[in-house]
Amino acid sequence: MAEVRVIAATGMLGSGFLESSFMRGIDLQPHVIACDAGSSDGGPSYLGTGLPYFSKEATKRDLRLMLLGRNRAKAPMIVGSAGFSGSDPGLEWMRDIVLEIAREEGLRFRLGLIRSEQDKAYLKRRLGEGRILPLSPAPPLDEGVIDRSARIVGVMGQEPIQEVLGQGAEVVLTGRATDTALYAAVPLMRGAGAGPAWHAAKTLECGTAATVSRKRPDSLFAWIRDDHFDVAPLDPESRCSPQSVASHTLYENADPFRIIEPSGVIDTEPAVYAALDDRTVRVSGSAFRHSDRVTIKLEGAELAGYQTIIVAGVREPYILRQVDTWLEGMFAKFADRVGEIFGGRVGPGDYAIRVRIYGRDGVMGALEPLAHEIGHEACLVFSVTAQTQAVSRSIAKSFSHFALHYPIPEWRGLISGLAFPFTPAEIERGPVYRFNLHHVVVPDGPTEMFRTEMLEV
Repeated sequence: MAEVRVIAATGMLGSGFLESSFMRGIDLQPHVIACDAGSSDGGPSYLGTGLPYFSKEATKRDLRLMLLGRNRAKAPMIVGSAGFSGSDPGLEWMRDIVLEIAREEGLRFRLGLIRSEQDKAYLKRRLGEGRILPLSPAPPLDEGVIDRSARIVGVMGQEPIQEVLGQGAEVVLTGRATDTALYAAVPLMRGAGAGPAWHAAKTLECGTAATVSRKRPDSLFAWIRDDHFDVAPLDPESRCSPQSVASHTLYENADPFRIIEPSGVIDTEPAVYAALDDRTVRVSGSAFRHSDRVTIKLEGAELAGYQTIIVAGVREPYILRQVDTWLEGMFAKFADRVGEIFGGRVGPGDYAIRVRIYGRDGVMGALEPLAHEIGHEACLVFSVTAQTQAVSRSIAKSFSHFALHYPIPEWRGLISGLAFPFTPAEIERGPVYRFNLHHVVVPDGPTEMFRTEMLEV
C-alpha cells in the first residue's frame, strides 16, 4: 500500500514552531513540506493594501528552517496564500525573502510562483456570461464593484500546484489557495486515496490545532495511505486524540461533514477515528465527492475611506444607565457642528461615526445575550470614517472634545464624562477597506485563473 508522508510546519507561516519538532519531522523523510501563510480572518486590510500580516523577521525565521529542512529531505516545499492575502504584492514579498535566504545559505532549487490576483476585464466577461455566482449571503455584484476593488484574488485548488510541481518546481509559493490544497496536492499525485488525502489535508492545515490542549503553534505529521491516514504531533509532549482530530472538522466550516473545495466536497460523515497509541490517531472511511464543475471563490476588498479612532473610558453610572440615548443625542447634535466646521461642504453622507461599547456588547454586538448586564465601567471605541484622512482627522478632533463634555439630563452644568487613555486622543488609522465579494467563478478549467512563473534559484 502506497504511503505518502506529509509535514505541516505550523498552522500559519510566521506564527512560529519548535525547531526540534520540525527537524523530527524531517527525520521521518516526508514526501512534502507544506505550510499555509494566509487567511481572511485578519480582515480586508491585508488584501486591500497588499501588505503582510506577520513581520519579515518572523516570516524569514520560519522560512529559513523550512528551506533548510527541504534541502535535507529533498522533498518539495509548498507555501500557500503568500503574504497573508495571497495578493501579487504579498507573493512577491515572500519570493524576495526566499531568494534572500537562498543567497545567505547557498541553497539552489527551482522556484515555482503561482499568482492568484484576477484581471478585472476577465471577471467582467465572466459576469456577463452568468458565470459568477453568489454565495449566501452575498452582496450585490456588478461591474462597478469589480472596478472599485483594490484587489481581487481567486482561491485556487490543488491543480495549479500540481501543474508547477509537474514542471519540476522544488519550492512552490502560491497566491490565495485553499489551505487543504497545499497538503492534498502531492499525496494525490503519488496515488494516495482521495478521501484520506483530502481529510488529512483538512486536519493538517492548522498544524497543532488538531491536538489536545494545544500549547503553541507547532508541527504536525501525517502518513496518508489508500484507505486511511494516521496523524500525530511532532512534539513528544503533545498528543492527538480521536476527539481532537474529529473536532477540527468543525473549525471554520458551516457543515463539519461536507467541506467544499474547488473541485469537489470532502465527506467526513463516514469517517471513523481511532487511537493507535496515546499520541497518534488513525482516520478511515473519509471520501471525496468530485463535482461536475470547478468553482473558484473570489475575495475582493475595496477602499471604504480613511479612519481616525478615539478610545475612551466611562465610569459615570448616570451615563452608563442611559448610554444608548446619550450617544444618539451626541451624534445628532454633532452633525450640526460638522456643518458649521466645513460650511456645508461635508454632509452626513460624507462621513460616518461608529461606536463599540466594550463591557456590554463590543465583541458580539446584537448577538450578545448579556447586553443588559453592563458593569461599573465601559470602554467606548469611536471610529470616524471619511473620504480623506484630513476630513476624518478634523471631525475626530472636534468630536473628541464634543463627546467629552456632552451633558446628561441629571446635571445641567459642565461635565467631563469620558476618560482618554492616550494623548492625543485621536489615533489615525489611514485607509480602511471592506470585503465586497462573496461569489464563485465557474472557469473552463481549474488552472485558467492562475498565472505561473518558474525561477532557477
